[in-house]
Amino acid sequence: MGRRNRQTLVPGVRRALDEFKGEVMAKQGYKVDPQDPNNVKYEVAREQGIPLKKGYNGSLSSEEAGKVGGPIGGNMVKEMIRMAQEQLKNK
Repeated sequence: MGRRNRQTLVPGVRRALDEFKGEVMAKQGYKVDPQDPNNVKYEVAREQGIPLKKGYNGSLSSEEAGKVGGPIGGNMVKEMIRMAQEQLKNK
């Protein structure tokens, strides 16, 4: 199986997504580096006891990867839904 293409559909949106991730995870009580909000995944991994490191992490199981990415992505989706509901309410 080949590597996944992690390019965004909208060019230039990666930085905004990382900033949003940082904002959401800071609200959840995580320490977020404003210069690199994507690094919050290492704090989540430490909290879960998962040996995530910079670079290649091919030895992680899909369960371990999900324990890191799930809380991050799940909280981002919850916040986007909350924002959309707020916008609909204000119309």
